[in-house]
Amino acid sequence: MRLPLPGSPSSSWGAYAARLNALFNHPNMKVVLAFWLLGLINNVLYVIILSAAQDLVGSVPKGVVLLADVVPSFLAKLVAPYFVHRVPYRARVPVLCALSVGGMCLVALTPPSAPVAAKMVGVVLASLSSGGGELSFLGLAHFYGPTSLAGWGSGTGAAGLVGAGLYVALTDWWGVSVRGSLLVAAALPVVMLVSFFGVLPQAPLRRKAGGAPGYSAPMETDGGAAEGEEEESSATAALLGPMRARAAAAHGASELSALKANLRRAKLLVIPYMLPLFLVYVAEYTINQGVAPTLLFPLAESPFTEFREFYPFYGFLYQLGVFISRSSISFVRIHHLYLPSFLQIGNLALLTMHAMTFFIPSVYIVFIIIFWEGLLGGAVYVNCFAEIMENVPEEEREFSLSATTVSDSGGICIAALLGIIMEIGLCNYQVAHGRDWCKQIKAQQR
Repeated sequence: MRLPLPGSPSSSWGAYAARLNALFNHPNMKVVLAFWLLGLINNVLYVIILSAAQDLVGSVPKGVVLLADVVPSFLAKLVAPYFVHRVPYRARVPVLCALSVGGMCLVALTPPSAPVAAKMVGVVLASLSSGGGELSFLGLAHFYGPTSLAGWGSGTGAAGLVGAGLYVALTDWWGVSVRGSLLVAAALPVVMLVSFFGVLPQAPLRRKAGGAPGYSAPMETDGGAAEGEEEESSATAALLGPMRARAAAAHGASELSALKANLRRAKLLVIPYMLPLFLVYVAEYTINQGVAPTLLFPLAESPFTEFREFYPFYGFLYQLGVFISRSSISFVRIHHLYLPSFLQIGNLALLTMHAMTFFIPSVYIVFIIIFWEGLLGGAVYVNCFAEIMENVPEEEREFSLSATTVSDSGGICIAALLGIIMEIGLCNYQVAHGRDWCKQIKAQQR
């Protein structure tokens, strides 16, 4: 058999395949891939639920779905960082997957005639899983370094495009029912299990066995005799009793001290990290939920044939910007987080002003602003956590990464309430000034 000559096609392909195999098996590549998939699946169900809002609640305000999709996540992020370190990651991930699967199945299998509140129970379960997943996987990123954050950021950015695209493809292109589409989505958390247990290198977690840095590991105390050993005599028990009581008291004091220390840490995170992340999310989700539905132009001056087509395209441009900026952390770093946050607030003011006065001459300029909005939002998110990984002491890093996640959900909660008020107010203002396009959207939906 003749061997391929150097430079021949078969030789080049063999070398390429070898390099590709080495790249895939490199630990850093596995970390990036695992966190990319974890970020994608953790966030994609959130997007699918929002994409299905119209089909889930009908004439009920869509802000109800947004609130049910984000408030439980916010509460989980607010409370869990102070105790979740007691649950090993290898136990957390299956629980998160079970919550996601159960929530999506409950939403899908609830009869259409059932009250909206029944469906919202499933949304709440999926939201708890998403919030718990975000704080857990960002905390986990501490043990895998900057490459894990790059994978997570890109995966969460892709979730918007994949989630919205998947729901449209299933329901509109392939004719799958809403129930069937949600059941397909309910199978996606299996990818999370495969990513964590099959792709992610486990060595850093095994090295963490003594307890997570930044948290106080439980004190080991004598819980009783080992199996096969003789029971303690009553005299020995009497002697050891006071010692155990003191150990238990010391353990309780240690736990209280650790909680107070974490509360102090959280307070120090507010100004440099939590506040800019909170501000950017309030601004961008107020735009998306309250202002964007009213950013309408005459159909003859737009690429659309119906007014209801504006909003989905704005959402696509926003998600595209988020994906690009969240994937850019390895190439572009932003250290001054308040600058893009204030620019996002400027976007909110600019687009609100246009919704009232109609001074922007072309819808294509609005397209650029919405894309820019996505870039800013994604950049603040991923750079906020990159700053924490660079600047926070290692022993406090895991807790800090987890605790800061409360900011984005808190911002979305505020924006959901503002959005309901602003959409109604801006639409009524436009109608009163001779632009009834927003009312035509509702007529088309009916």
